[in-house]
Amino acid sequence: MLRFGQRGLVPLGLILLCTVLQLGGEAVRVALRFDRVLIDQGQAWRLLSANFVHLGWYHWMLNALGIVILLLLCPQPLRLRQWLTRLVVLSLGVSLGLWLWVPELARYVGLSGVLHGLFVLGLWPQARQGDRIAWVCLLYLAAKLIYEVMVGAPVSDELAIGGKVITESHLFGALSGLLYALGGASLERRCRSTQVNKGEP
Repeated sequence: MLRFGQRGLVPLGLILLCTVLQLGGEAVRVALRFDRVLIDQGQAWRLLSANFVHLGWYHWMLNALGIVILLLLCPQPLRLRQWLTRLVVLSLGVSLGLWLWVPELARYVGLSGVLHGLFVLGLWPQARQGDRIAWVCLLYLAAKLIYEVMVGAPVSDELAIGGKVITESHLFGALSGLLYALGGASLERRCRSTQVNKGEP
């Protein structure tokens, strides 16, 4: 069993990555953001990289806090390969969802969509084991998504982060997480069993 500090290495590394990119300022944000025109021209890496840059430090802080909360609420140990697979799948799920189903969206940055998916993936196993707190959190997440679809994000949130909150990213992130929880979990189990059979730590 991994100790708490070890469990937190990848999440804290994710915070560090986002911090370094944020220190790069506007130039890095422009180079990595979701930009529909440039993606259509072949810059497909933006579908992945857009999720790790932010509008500003307050926007970064909200997502960094979300990572810390994720670590506290979902303490199950994950190996590096599992973390990376989840981050890539959820990032592409968010960005492809925006690209395909929100055609009016020109640009996007931020980790919040991926975070919604990570919360679904982290809470789902605990809920299946009868954890009431996990069920409450999942119900809250579902209610939040329904509210955002019907009403939108509060204006105060948009003023705080300095840009429009793309609520569709939250929905696509959560749906990607749910699909992964239902189908991808079996892939992770096969990976773990393969590692055990090979004698990997």
